Amino acid sequence: MKKIITLFAVIGIFSFQSCTTTTDSNYVDNDTIAEAFEIKAKNFYNDPNDSPDEGYFIYGKFTPAIYSSDVVLIYRLSGTIDSNTPIWQLIPRTLFLAQGELDYDFDFSKEDYTIYAGGTYNLALTPQYINNQTFRIVIVPANLVQGVDKNSYPAVMNALNIKENQIQKINF
Repeated sequence: MKKIITLFAVIGIFSFQSCTTTTDSNYVDNDTIAEAFEIKAKNFYNDPNDSPDEGYFIYGKFTPAIYSSDVVLIYRLSGTIDSNTPIWQLIPRTLFLAQGELDYDFDFSKEDYTIYAGGTYNLALTPQYINNQTFRIVIVPANLVQGVDKNSYPAVMNALNIKENQIQKINF
């Protein structure tokens, strides 16, 4: 009987020894995927029942829905250096114009997102800021966004290992 108990004890020790957890900070989670897509030439809309001062919106759905732990970053195409070098600005962003302040902002849930444009003046006076706008929407698993300069679009895309040809372009 003593030999059987000793045998079970030895087997138990080896079994528990093989159960380990990894806290290695260099661990790479290969099944967590970041995504990016671009919405091109999109016009903000204004609810006809609201005054133009109430603001303008762009609404979209995530299909499929994203995970509740994901983080969404949205960049606005603010210009280009040349035909191959776009300038992406992280929003929220405030632009100081001769007419007043223009604010871009957004919110999101796991099912949808809304991009807002509002200001201290009637935005219809500056249609170049509410019509034909292009945005990059980057869906980032929460654990991948830490330690990355989110203001730098190239830094984010490099950290997520997303190449330009992997960005889905959506025209409206």
